[in-house]
Amino acid sequence: MMPPSESFPVNAEDMLIGALLRVPAQAIHRRIITELNAAGFDDLRLPHIAVLQFPGPDEVRPATLAERAGMSKQAMNRLLGSLEGFGYIVRTNAPGEGGARIVRFTQRGHAAYAKIIDILRVIEREWSSELGPERFAQLKTLLTLVWESPLVR
Repeated sequence: MMPPSESFPVNAEDMLIGALLRVPAQAIHRRIITELNAAGFDDLRLPHIAVLQFPGPDEVRPATLAERAGMSKQAMNRLLGSLEGFGYIVRTNAPGEGGARIVRFTQRGHAAYAKIIDILRVIEREWSSELGPERFAQLKTLLTLVWESPLVR
């Protein structure tokens, strides 16, 4: 069976916004995991990005993380259990909130998240070099406008 790109040639000008945003995001996620693994965080996998994505899980309730990632609470709790087992997070009771749970980074979790930020800074430098600093700044400005607009709510 032929991959979709071979059976249906894609004209970049005909691509819709979903693909234009998704494909680079997926490439970034793959790169983050590859580089984390190479840096010694070799138990992290692509699904963990749902937890580790900006702004990160530290001091956040599992239900909020599930909502951010667009997944069920049960699926999020499986990912959190995995990360807890690997020593990246702990789930504790939220202070003063009855039985509510909250996620906290461990020292290893903070180190992995800091490495993610470093990787993203390198990616930004590479994109700026590829697109040119002015066009890269325009891209970030436009994406920031979308981020702050009602379009993403």
